[in-house]
Order: sequence, then C-alpha cells, then structure tokens
Amino acid sequence: MNLLINPGDGIHLSDALREHLQSKLEPVERKHGERLTRIEAHFKDENAQKGGRDIRCLLEAHPRGADPIVADALEEDAYTAAHRAAGKLDRALASHFDKADRIRRD
Repeated sequence: MNLLINPGDGIHLSDALREHLQSKLEPVERKHGERLTRIEAHFKDENAQKGGRDIRCLLEAHPRGADPIVADALEEDAYTAAHRAAGKLDRALASHFDKADRIRRD
C-alpha cells in the first residue's frame, strides 16, 4: 500500500508530520493494507491567518476494485487533524469491508 501526502497552501510538510501520519495509519495498514492500493492524504489550511480550527486533513483510501473511502477532520493543527482523520478512516474501512464480506457470504 502506498501513502501519498499532498500538502495544500499554508501547510508545511515536515518529516515530523509525515512520520506522525504514518504512525497513525499503521493500524489501518495492518488491518486493511492488503485490500488497499493506496491512501492519499490532503492537508489544507481552511482559513489561513484567522486561527481556530482551520487545518483539514482529508484521507482517501483506495480499495482494490471499489470506489474510494474518505474520512476527514478539521482541527487546530495538522497533527490532531491527522490523528482524528486516521481514526475515522479506520472505522469507515472496517464498516465497508464488513459489509462487503457479509454480501460475499450470502
């Protein structure tokens, strides 16, 4: 499974942020990696200098032979946004694959 990270305007992709995101996606890769071709991460500063909850992390998982599964989070910093989006993505993929497995068994 490949991880592609796309920093948007106003986002600096540091090695620390890259490592943080990879560590938060390790459970996703462990559970679902063989069924995914890639995960794309998109960071965006929603309202620039205004402050507050303005960093969005959108994660797009690409299951083999299926439409992408998307999860996102809007938080005060990129690290928290990545953490929350990764948790949402893990739950969304578990639900998606559980449904797909049930349909195959029926």
